[in-house]
Amino acid sequence: MPHIYHKMGQLGLSFLRSTRTCPLHHRAVMCSHPSYKGTRTLGPSCQKHRCVSTALGQHTQDLTGPEQRLVTKLYQGLTGGQRASLAESITLVETQHPRKKEVAQVLLQKVLAYRAEQERQNGGQPVAFRVGLSGPPGAGKSSFIEVVGKMLTGRGHKVSVLAVDPSSCTTGGSLMGDKTRMTELSRDLSAFIRPSPTSGTLGGVTRTTNEAIVLCEGAGYDIVLVETVGVGQSEFAVADMVDMFVLLIPPAGGDELQGIKRGIIERADLVVVTKSDGDLVVPARRIQAEYTSALKLLRKQSKSWNPKVMRASSHTGEGIPEVWSKMESYRDAMLANSELQGRRRAQQKVWMWSLIQENVLRHFQNHTSVRDSLPYFEEQVTKGVISPGLAADLLLKNFSSSFSVSSSS
Repeated sequence: MPHIYHKMGQLGLSFLRSTRTCPLHHRAVMCSHPSYKGTRTLGPSCQKHRCVSTALGQHTQDLTGPEQRLVTKLYQGLTGGQRASLAESITLVETQHPRKKEVAQVLLQKVLAYRAEQERQNGGQPVAFRVGLSGPPGAGKSSFIEVVGKMLTGRGHKVSVLAVDPSSCTTGGSLMGDKTRMTELSRDLSAFIRPSPTSGTLGGVTRTTNEAIVLCEGAGYDIVLVETVGVGQSEFAVADMVDMFVLLIPPAGGDELQGIKRGIIERADLVVVTKSDGDLVVPARRIQAEYTSALKLLRKQSKSWNPKVMRASSHTGEGIPEVWSKMESYRDAMLANSELQGRRRAQQKVWMWSLIQENVLRHFQNHTSVRDSLPYFEEQVTKGVISPGLAADLLLKNFSSSFSVSSSS
């Protein structure tokens, strides 16, 4: 983190030297258009665009020769549909190394520009369909994804699966191993499966998963499936990065269904009762009827779509084509009135603020005025000497006062 803030300081000095400064600080900027010479005053909107363009240009120029060649190699391989380049690119965005994070951001900006051009050629509509799938353990998520994925690749689609796995506290790797459980789909050349370990923090999951979605779309995958494990906080995070959120539930009853939070059900655009075969057909029908009645009582999220409840069996394949057909109906309905595009724009804003909160918290924890006194306050709180609220107020006061001193000097 200190390296990143040092780079931000360098960028600020570069802006001042070239007089292309942010509108929050200066009004005059150097105009590069040949019909103008010297400086001219630009409107706030124009100045903001110049700030962003200058920052991106400076960020790229700061890369060394090998780093620029790496970005070029990954970008060309990724847009050419090479799975190895996609895997290496996702590894790059998942890194916690400050310098590699900067390289990853340059690559992401190039891929975003490439995707924007594709969407422009597609009439302003998204070129990929993002689907989030969640459900309690034992709901058959991996089996469902494998059957749906094989059906879609058979129809000519390119499918990528991003499985958000809890991380091992020892190695930091994924615990569930979804890639090993999707044996058929993992061998399909039109499919790409990538486990995304949580790395112990929700923010780590959301950032890397969101950026991995962008990379998968840049690599030409038109269907992106994001699977999460269990029913917890990460499901809310994933729901804010996909076009459609699907809840998979087993044909169970009683306490097992009580574990599913109402908030998760409210976010679902489609509920699928899995394992609807053999002796479980009758319980599956009962659960379908119960959820259909329950969804009618919840507030609608969309003006153009009412959540549906369906049954399917990954074992027999019954109901799988119908489930996908319903997903396509949802996509068409949301695209018809541009609601899907609006949802994506809102999601980008949500993620910007999530990343700001994540980085501000990290900066707070690493700041000298906080880092030195944090163990003392933690000890006092655990002993019951002071309340957590008072400890937090004192730490924040130390943090803010250090900035006041530095600004006054």
